[in-house]
Amino acid sequence: MRSGTIAAAVVLLSLTALLPAPVPAGQAAAGAEPEAVSLLGKPLYRTPATGEALAKLESGLAAAARTLEVRPDDPEALILYGRALAGLWRYRDAIDVYTRGIAARPDAAALYRHRGHRYITTRKFDAAVTDLERAATLETDDYDIWYHLGLAHYLRGEFAEAETAYRKCRDAAKDEGSVIAVSNWLYIALRRQGRSADAVKVLDGIREGMAAGENGAYYGLLLFYKGMKKESELEATAASSDLDLATTGYGLACWHLANNETDRAFALFEKILAVPYWPAFGYIAAEAEVHRAGR
Repeated sequence: MRSGTIAAAVVLLSLTALLPAPVPAGQAAAGAEPEAVSLLGKPLYRTPATGEALAKLESGLAAAARTLEVRPDDPEALILYGRALAGLWRYRDAIDVYTRGIAARPDAAALYRHRGHRYITTRKFDAAVTDLERAATLETDDYDIWYHLGLAHYLRGEFAEAETAYRKCRDAAKDEGSVIAVSNWLYIALRRQGRSADAVKVLDGIREGMAAGENGAYYGLLLFYKGMKKESELEATAASSDLDLATTGYGLACWHLANNETDRAFALFEKILAVPYWPAFGYIAAEAEVHRAGR
């Protein structure tokens, strides 16, 4: 281990805590730079939490920094710090953390996976694919690596490549919530290739009473695809929060797109893009759809 490199990284990591406070989405404070630029050319700024939620996130960041000072050569400590930054929508800072970690530990698959995730967030899909493919060579049966690699390909409109990654991801799934999440994206990737019969097969193992965990929105979509939920139920779910609109709304829009209801699909895409939750996968995917269509 190169102790000099690690020590320098710790100093640089400590400096990131002094960066400007979060900025509301769509508002550039004096001197603030956007975290990303959308595929449609819109600058995307940090959207902070408020009150107790913000205090908890900032406390988590401080705790992660302390952990990193004690374990500077531990990839998990670097990831903990990077995730704490991402919780505050400091995605560029998180990418810097993972980059420094990779310089010291180029064999740590998880660092490539997390950086790849944040390249997706910041709309750098080519860099995301590169990182996630590298991660997949280091860890061949990691669910999260295949999940994010599938998404990176999907966002580039590479639906066949996304399917390949999602099938490997599904093979690596160890619980029902994970199966649900990847099955949603695999189903959509197949429908986008015009392979409806193969998409239906993805739903064979989906049933009522599954333990969806945090993937309830994806579960609702899968039940809808199977004809076990009504569109009105999904619309009610989508109306409950910006994240639910991005997640459920995007799946529903893809359903309409696959069924040649293009205007209804793009109306939903535009509705998703009107909310400020721009890091959500459904939001990024809707943005990619509008960008590819030139609308």
